[in-house]
Amino acid sequence: MNIVFRVFLLLLTIFSSSYPTLCIYEDQVGHMDWHQQYIGKVKHAVFHTQKAARKRVVVSTEENVVASLDLRRGEIFWRHVLGPNDVIDAIDIALGKYVITLSSGGTILRAWNLPDGQMIWESTLSGSTPSKLLLSIPTNLKIGKDDVIFVYSSGCLNAVASIDGEVIWKNELTSEGGDVQQLIYPEGTDIIYAIGLVGLAQFDAYQINVKTGELLKHSSMVFPPGFSGDLLFITSNIAVGLDSTGSILVAVHFQDGAISFHQTRVSELGWDFSGPAVMLPTKLTGMFALEINKSIVFIKVTNEGKLEVLDTLGHSTAVSESLYLSEGQQAFGLVQQGDGKIILTMKLGNDWTNNLLQETIQMDYQRGIAQKVFINTYVRTDRSYGFRALIVMEDHSLFLLQQGEIVWSREDGLASITDVMVSELPVEKDGVSVAKVEHNLFEWLKGHLLKLKGTLMIATPDDVAAIQKMRLQSSEKSKMTRDHNGFRKLLIVLTRAGKLLALHTGDGRIVWSLLLDSLRKSETCQNPRGLSLHQWQDPHHHVLDENPSVLVVGRCDYSTDSPGVLSIVDTYTGQERNHMGPTHSITRVIPLPFTDSVEQRLHLLLDVNRQARLYPRSNEALDIFQRELGNIYWYSADVDEGILKGHAVQNNCILEIADSYCFNTRDLWSIVLPSESEKIIATATRNSIEAVHTQAKVTSDQEVMYKYISKNLLFLATVAPKAVGPIGSVTPEESWLVVYVIDTVTGRILHRMTHHGSQGPVRAVFSENWVVYHYFNLKAHRYEMSVIEIYDQSRLENKDILKLLLGKHNLSSPITAYSRPEVITKSQSYFFTHSLKTLAVTSTAKGITSKQLLLGTIGDQVLALDKRFLDPRRTINPTQAEKEEGIIPLTDSLPIIPQSYVTHALKVEGLRGITTVPAKLESTTLVFAYGVDLFFIRLAPSRTYDSLTEDFSYALLLITIVVLVIAIFVTWVWSEKKELQEKWR
Repeated sequence: MNIVFRVFLLLLTIFSSSYPTLCIYEDQVGHMDWHQQYIGKVKHAVFHTQKAARKRVVVSTEENVVASLDLRRGEIFWRHVLGPNDVIDAIDIALGKYVITLSSGGTILRAWNLPDGQMIWESTLSGSTPSKLLLSIPTNLKIGKDDVIFVYSSGCLNAVASIDGEVIWKNELTSEGGDVQQLIYPEGTDIIYAIGLVGLAQFDAYQINVKTGELLKHSSMVFPPGFSGDLLFITSNIAVGLDSTGSILVAVHFQDGAISFHQTRVSELGWDFSGPAVMLPTKLTGMFALEINKSIVFIKVTNEGKLEVLDTLGHSTAVSESLYLSEGQQAFGLVQQGDGKIILTMKLGNDWTNNLLQETIQMDYQRGIAQKVFINTYVRTDRSYGFRALIVMEDHSLFLLQQGEIVWSREDGLASITDVMVSELPVEKDGVSVAKVEHNLFEWLKGHLLKLKGTLMIATPDDVAAIQKMRLQSSEKSKMTRDHNGFRKLLIVLTRAGKLLALHTGDGRIVWSLLLDSLRKSETCQNPRGLSLHQWQDPHHHVLDENPSVLVVGRCDYSTDSPGVLSIVDTYTGQERNHMGPTHSITRVIPLPFTDSVEQRLHLLLDVNRQARLYPRSNEALDIFQRELGNIYWYSADVDEGILKGHAVQNNCILEIADSYCFNTRDLWSIVLPSESEKIIATATRNSIEAVHTQAKVTSDQEVMYKYISKNLLFLATVAPKAVGPIGSVTPEESWLVVYVIDTVTGRILHRMTHHGSQGPVRAVFSENWVVYHYFNLKAHRYEMSVIEIYDQSRLENKDILKLLLGKHNLSSPITAYSRPEVITKSQSYFFTHSLKTLAVTSTAKGITSKQLLLGTIGDQVLALDKRFLDPRRTINPTQAEKEEGIIPLTDSLPIIPQSYVTHALKVEGLRGITTVPAKLESTTLVFAYGVDLFFIRLAPSRTYDSLTEDFSYALLLITIVVLVIAIFVTWVWSEKKELQEKWR
């Protein structure tokens, strides 16, 4: 039997050593994560379709992204995210090889290499007067040997060399209250014209020498009634505007210093026009457009300066700029919508009656109306002109239209996510057989044999390709049902455009999308914006009968007193169940920990009048709310006044129309911070649904410390008023950071600490009984991270195991927030290398798994940092018992381990937030990071200790067991034969 045992150990060692550990193969990349790149809503677009180069379109977006897109597939060739404070004002292409961008209020001019996006040069343009921003790149204009770029910004006209960005000359034009609105360069001359207004009443024309920047002539003329806004320049010597009343059209003729005004009443144009008109910012040659009574009127300007109405179109019409075709010919595009269709019409600028092109395309209603259109031309094989149109929709999506078909589309509204929540998928119905999942037994065996060959590294390239294909086909991660590990979920995201989308966590695909009518512009809601998402219904007991739903909260304007709007959306189907509003103002939404009989969660909505309204508006919800009235508290922080207050519900509102779901509120306590020394800059609270596994923490010396667990704790950070500005704006002596831990039920300050010589911005996260925050230390010229842990001293007597067994402990005794807690705090600070954009913490189903901090770095990556590094009990020389407990030796700075980057080598450009969701599997948490890009990953802070990996080779395990059984049987036979031979001797 010794021989059998030895053979068994030998075979076990051989086969077990063949398993790979702690590594990821190339074909596993993207197996548990996905990354999506976007650009945002397009503002400007310039086509580049030269025959010798790749056809592309260069765009700038509202997310401050400049990007080059492939015209064939819509993929990103290259892009640059300039940051939130570097707004792109204009783009163009110079010399056929440079992309020119003007940004930061016209102060920064950059040139990017068109093929690869590398920055060639950057120039800073100075000026003292805020003004309109203009970028003009004339063709075939040189100053010396340099092609020139004209930039008007900050009241100055600059001539910049396109080859190196050097400012050739600069001329300050704007007088007080004036602004230049157009730069006109007649080809073949040495003069550039700068045309503008002074105080919306005086028309100015400047003639400037393009070589030297010398002002040759300045002409001006006053228009006494005044203009209502900017002018539109129809030709090189005619501009059109509206007077201050919006009822008179004014045509301005200017040539060789002579200026004249011609007035025409809108009502005299021959159509039934009434009411004020609004001039649309179109750039058409020889015509312009007005918006009157929800209609768009196109008006032609004749050579004599007369106005002639061409046509009237519906309100939802997008108009492109004029496109040069040939000598004397220019075209433009119109996009109209109706009955789920888009109609693209191309017209010549001098011939309204005939269409160059008209195409009709089916369009998803959930994209909204077309807001912008950019057109480009190409020459067909028959030498006629063809057109392609780049269209920006209401939901910020982008698509290219050519030859009556949508060539490609991009869902770039996902670059502007404002809020995220998670919803479960439907439960898988009974009766689904293994054959449906694995197709058939032959395919199942074939797949595992291929995996075995791959594990043993004997797979051919064709086998590797087959393995990857089978993984994609047979992977269950993209199924539309729940899995037993809780990996498959729906990410419900709300975008700035008011669109709600559901993303599958398996592969990031869009399951459904809904452009909410309540968040679209209307007569009753002029500037709608989405605020937040909240779980409305999450059925557990009625999971087969009820679908989960989400509450979408919005507002009709940016002010807090504007009317609010509410929508309830089914998260399985994406259908809107109900919508309310415009209704009362909404300043805050408080989800309550109570549900009704159909598992609808109760919500309290606060308005500017300090009144609270209960939703859902049902008798059952009202009964539940009134029973729990004494257990509902919340706080408010007035950042401007420096006041923190606690609130509770008082009684029903007294209104003209009785409303039993409206309640008055009362103040319970207030904390007034000294305005001369403290300014609120950050707050953080615990996640209300966070799971805590145990309240007790056993230390290395066998002592028990009890965590102070309360959902009513608030972390508050304040700085000196002088230190509110950017880092370095004050000296260390003038700056300090004060942090508080406050009980929001009683207003009691549990902990207060001052960091002298420190400054914000402060990023903080609160979990269990600890809070971690990040700030800047001015004295050390480094960032720091500090941790505060809070422990309950009132439970120190619960150290006797006998009491625990006999139930004579007070762990289960009720706790009231009104009793004065006996707490102690432990804190520690560490240096940290990076600046942070956001801070989050992992969460698991039961709270057993170790916590990791998720740090959104300034480099738009997510770094996972073990909470043990931020243990305040760390010492320089920990004892052996402390080492066994997991305490790490103390260092002055926190380590950055390259392998701890959750995003690997990828970036989440424009990172704004990180959301973590527990899976059903205790070891795993789901992490979603969003900004301009999206990134999702399954993370296991303590490794996957409770499951096998998805690509575990069951075939190899089966073969191992079979071989071991055979080996045991063979060795047993050999042993019996040998024993028999020895007995015969």
